[in-house]
Amino acid sequence: MKKVLVLLVMLLSFNGFSQSINNYKYVVVPLKFDFISSDNQYRLATLSKFNLNKAGFAAFYDNESLPSENIQRCDILSFDVVKEKSFLTTKLHVIFKDCYGKVIYQSETGVSKQKDYQLAYTEALNDAFESIYALNYKYTGLANAVAKVAPKATVAKVETVVVQEKKEVEEKLVPVAKKEIMQDGSFLYAQPVLNGFQLVDTTPKVVMKVFKTSIASCYIADKEGVSGVLISKEGQWYFEYYKNDKLFSEKIAVKF
Repeated sequence: MKKVLVLLVMLLSFNGFSQSINNYKYVVVPLKFDFISSDNQYRLATLSKFNLNKAGFAAFYDNESLPSENIQRCDILSFDVVKEKSFLTTKLHVIFKDCYGKVIYQSETGVSKQKDYQLAYTEALNDAFESIYALNYKYTGLANAVAKVAPKATVAKVETVVVQEKKEVEEKLVPVAKKEIMQDGSFLYAQPVLNGFQLVDTTPKVVMKVFKTSIASCYIADKEGVSGVLISKEGQWYFEYYKNDKLFSEKIAVKF
């Protein structure tokens, strides 16, 4: 329990640590965005990667392998294109998120009055990238250093509090709401990715992504945009996360 509490506080501390887009070199671009129906439809993924490389980043599709150098998960930014609601115009903006789902940068909104989807999306996306070019991005190489330095002090502080006030913490723990999300005989299968695994069903569909920590029985986890931890308790795996200030615990049947 002590280790889980430490990890949850670490997650909150990481999210509050200020970082700049210049700290990052690598950007991963999905082939499909939420508002389109197929991979690279209207060539949006291709156009995104082209503009990112032009701006100075090292961009890769999410199905590509990154260079075989010592790249940590938190050295990489995830990229997304968001379509805004609009009448008679097409409006897009792009966002960059770090490994904990925190938005590092959001572009200005790109606008197009073209009626043809291909022309409209191309024009709006290029317009949104103008604000990214205006940043005059230059990689500083600080992302991994920040990730390593910030948590160290936090862990030491939290360990002290937990050891000295163990009884007080246990008394204040709120009941955990439990949800069974996997039926008996239905498993997720772990496929190795950089610094962790993606958990897929039999479709196969990626249900969760989990990333290694210093604790073998605990992973940092992301399930459809919800951040939490995947932990092993009494031989079972549970996805634990907060929603509306309430702690939830979902049993996950997974084969590593």
